[in-house]
Amino acid sequence: MGACFLFRISEMSGRGKKVAAVKTKTTISRSTRAGLQFPVGRVARMLRKGNYAQRIGSGAAVYLTAVIEYLCAEVLELAGNASRDNKKRRIGPRHIQLAVRNDEELNTLLGGVTISEGGVLPNIHAQLLPKKTHRADSSKDVNSQEF
Repeated sequence: MGACFLFRISEMSGRGKKVAAVKTKTTISRSTRAGLQFPVGRVARMLRKGNYAQRIGSGAAVYLTAVIEYLCAEVLELAGNASRDNKKRRIGPRHIQLAVRNDEELNTLLGGVTISEGGVLPNIHAQLLPKKTHRADSSKDVNSQEF
């Protein structure tokens, strides 16, 4: 973040000095204006160079950057929770896979995506589980002695 500087330009003339004060503008990025962390300028450049359309509006890059930042924050939050559940301090591809596949909306969004080194969700088919045997009530088996 730049600061506002005041420059004095002096010209040496015969009789005296002429002093002119020039204020420089501080440049504020579009990401800062929009309150985003992701680079709006870079997304705008990629939209223009990608030949997605002949003309790109000025708000298109800001909107797309906000959407990408939100999705990234959502995935990172869920992956961080998954890594904490596995008692790890570092997020890995497995944690991203677990985060995406356990969330219904992210799973539909990234349904056709394969995450490298992500593995699969732990799942055992219900038919493969051992059958539960129902014990008869112990009161029926016990014969009470009545006199």
